[in-house]
Amino acid sequence: MFSKLLSLEPKRRNAILNAALKEFADKGYDDASTNVIAREAGISKPLMFHYINNKKDFFLFLYDYCLEILEREYFSRIDLRERDIFERLRQTCMLKIQVMQKNPWIVDFIKVAVLTDSEAVKDELVKRRKKVENKSFERFYGDIDTSRFRSGLDVDKAKQLIFWAVGGYSNQILEQLKGFDVSEFDFEKIPTEFDSYLDELRKTYYK
Repeated sequence: MFSKLLSLEPKRRNAILNAALKEFADKGYDDASTNVIAREAGISKPLMFHYINNKKDFFLFLYDYCLEILEREYFSRIDLRERDIFERLRQTCMLKIQVMQKNPWIVDFIKVAVLTDSEAVKDELVKRRKKVENKSFERFYGDIDTSRFRSGLDVDKAKQLIFWAVGGYSNQILEQLKGFDVSEFDFEKIPTEFDSYLDELRKTYYK
């Protein structure tokens, strides 16, 4: 369906994709303007629709496109030989930062897509998200070494609390990024700050 878009020379293709990711991430599906996307991409609206078919299909294509990038640059690079939950989470955090630096609108777009209430795309996104979430959780956290957890803990609940805590930190970074040009954001502070939070979690959950 999007073969015409994908066959464009990289500069023009990326201009369209980045303009769309930014507009949808900023305004959500319903309020995003295809006029703005075309203008920011430097092409006419009729020409853009020659490449993208319609707004709904384009949004869903972008969601799948972002997941492909995350699979290539994030999920596939996680070292599954490391079974310590905190070291595994540190890996995922650092890889996510690298993805944000290279593709600043992708994480914001995914966040908007996950939280959208738009009737036009919600059902399709729920189907996609459930498939990805079920696969990802089992793939990356099903083999965690639980031997270091303190006795008496409900390990499954402890893991979930740890995921929520780390997810909250990640969301905080995303919120901070909204007010910055990515090139000006101090990414170097994140590893040290994140490690300090992981150390506190280790004190709480490990022997």
